Amino acid sequence: MNYLSVENISKSYGEKVLFQDISFGINKDQKIAFVAKNGSGKTSILNIIAGFDTPDTGQIISRKGINIAYLAQNAKYNDELTIEETIFSTENKILTIIKNYEKALENPDDQEAYQEAFEQMEQHNAWDFETQYKQILSKLKLSNLQQKVGKLSGGQKKRLGLAIILINKPDLLILDEPTNHLDLEMIEWLEAFFAKEKITLFMVTHDRYFLERVCNEILELDNGRLYKYKGNYSYYLQNKEERLALEATNLSKAKSLFKKELDWMRRQPKARTTKSKSRIDDFFQIKEKAHKRRQEHEVQLEINMERLGSKIVELHKLKKSFDDKVILDGFEYVFKKGERIGIIGKNGTGKSSFLNILTEKISLDGGKVVVGETVKFGYYTQKGIHVKEDQKVIEVIKEFGEYIPLTKGRKISASQLLERFLFDRKKQYDFVEKLSGGEQKRLYLCAVLIQNPNFLILDEPTNDLDVVTLNVLENFLLDYPGNLMVVSHDRYFMDKIVDSLFVFRGEGVVENFPGNYSDFRAYDSSKSNESKEEKKVVVKQEKTPQKGKLDYKENREYGLLEGDIEKLQKKKNSIEAQFANNEISADAINEKSLELQQIIKSLEEKEERWFELSMKLEE
Repeated sequence: MNYLSVENISKSYGEKVLFQDISFGINKDQKIAFVAKNGSGKTSILNIIAGFDTPDTGQIISRKGINIAYLAQNAKYNDELTIEETIFSTENKILTIIKNYEKALENPDDQEAYQEAFEQMEQHNAWDFETQYKQILSKLKLSNLQQKVGKLSGGQKKRLGLAIILINKPDLLILDEPTNHLDLEMIEWLEAFFAKEKITLFMVTHDRYFLERVCNEILELDNGRLYKYKGNYSYYLQNKEERLALEATNLSKAKSLFKKELDWMRRQPKARTTKSKSRIDDFFQIKEKAHKRRQEHEVQLEINMERLGSKIVELHKLKKSFDDKVILDGFEYVFKKGERIGIIGKNGTGKSSFLNILTEKISLDGGKVVVGETVKFGYYTQKGIHVKEDQKVIEVIKEFGEYIPLTKGRKISASQLLERFLFDRKKQYDFVEKLSGGEQKRLYLCAVLIQNPNFLILDEPTNDLDVVTLNVLENFLLDYPGNLMVVSHDRYFMDKIVDSLFVFRGEGVVENFPGNYSDFRAYDSSKSNESKEEKKVVVKQEKTPQKGKLDYKENREYGLLEGDIEKLQKKKNSIEAQFANNEISADAINEKSLELQQIIKSLEEKEERWFELSMKLEE
C-alpha cells in the first residue's frame, strides 16, 4: 500500500541547485534511510515531504487520511508548558482519555466521573497504551513531567519530540538524525523498538548500525541522481561497490573507500542473542583482539606529526563535582604513546567535562593533570569555531595552518586536505555562511586536523556528518599515529576507531575496558547474564537439582541445525567468492545479492536457535 509519492521534485537556493527531478515512493511498513553528502538537500527533502517547505517543481502526493509525523533537528515547543502538558496537547484521543482518568483518580468522591473515565479506558483499550507511553518516557529519561519545556536542554527537547511521535504512533514517521542527543543505552532501545515495531519510517541518519539493523531499503542521492538499494547497510555497500565498478568513470577513490568499508563490515562478528554473548572470551583475550585489529590496518597516509616524548598525560586522583553531582572521584590513569581511547556513558555522567578537565578548560576540585612538554592537543568541541564575516572556506583553514607534513618530506596542503574531506576546488572559495550545518562541521574538523596535533580529542565528531564523510574521517583517523580520545554515541565509529574505553558509570565511577564498543557490550552482557544464571541456579538447586534437557523434537532439531548451518555457510562463502572474483555478470548481480542477503538472514536465525538450544542443554 502506497503511503506517499514524490514526483519529479526540484529545489534550488539562488544559483545553487540542490536536486532536480527526484521521484520515489514510500509504502506501508518500509523502513527507508535517505543517504547523501552534506549540503545536497537531505533536510530540504524531509521538510518538503513533511509539508514544511515546497518544491520549486514537482509535487508530493500522500494517501488520503494518512497521519504523518516529523521529527526535525530543532523542533519548537511552547516554553511555558510542562513536559506533560506538551505531550497531552497533541491531538491524540487516547491521551485525552488517560488524562481524564488520572484526573478522576485525584477526585475519588466523584464516583460518576470516575465510572465514566474507567469505561472510556476500557472501551478504547487505553491500559496498554498507558503502559507503553510511560515506558517510552522512562527509556528517554523524561521522568520529571512537571518540568517546564523552557528549562530543557536542546538534547532533552529532541528526546521530548521523539517521545511525542512514538506515543502518537503515526502511519508514517519522518526522522532527521533521530539518534543525535541520545546516549548509547537510548539508541540501542530505539533501535530495538524500530526493528520490532510494524512502523513505516523515512529517515536521515549517520548511525550505520541503525542503517544495518533497522532499515530495509536505502535511497542514495549521488551527484544529482537517485539510487535505490532494497536492503540494509551491508547490502548497500556491496551494491554501491558493484555500481561504481560498472560505471566506467573516474571514481576510483570512492570505489576504494566503499570497498574498504565493505571489507570492514564483512570482518565484523554477527549479532548474537544475549545468551550466546555469555560465551565471550575473557578480558585479556579481548585486549589481544583489539591490539590485533590495530596491527591489521594498512596505513595509507603517513603523517609526520610532531614528536611525542615519553611522558604523555598523567591523571592523579582526579576529583570533580557540580553541586551534588559527582563526575570524578579519585580517577587515575597514565596515557601511553599511541593509545586510542573511546569514552562512553549515559548523558550527564561527565564525558565532555572530563575532556575539558584534560585540556584544562575547567578546574578540578582535587588531584592534578600533568601534561608532557611535547604534547600538542587538537580539540574538536561541540561548540565549533568562530568564523569572521565574509570568510571563504580556504581562508578559514589557512588561519590554522598551511599544510600537514608527511614522511619523506612530502605534505598535504590546506587545499588538498579540504579536497580529501569532500570540498572540491570550487567549494573551497564559497563563503562559509553558505555551507550547510554538516559542511560547517566538516570544515571545523579540517581546521583542527591542519594544526597537526599529536594528541587529538574529539567530542561527538560524527554528529551531522554524512556517511561518506564519516568514511573519510575514519580512514584519516586510522592512519593517525598520535594519541586519540573520542566521545561519541556512534557505535560503528567507535568500533572502527578505538582500542579501549573509559566507561563513565555515573557517581564518579570510571572503568577502563581494553576493547571497542561491541567488545564491551558483549562482555558486559555476559557478566550480567552470568550473575542472573548463578541466581537462577541457586533457586533451582533448592527445589530441583536436575539439569535442563531437550525433549525429543528439540533434540532432533538441534542435530539438524548443525548440518543446515554448515550448508548455508558454504553457500554464503561461495557467493561472496564469486563477488570478490568478479565472476557474476552485470545482469545477475541484483539476483545474487538478494540470494546472499536471504542466506545471511537464514544463517543468523539458525545460529541463534542453535545457541538457544545449546544453552538449554547446559542449564
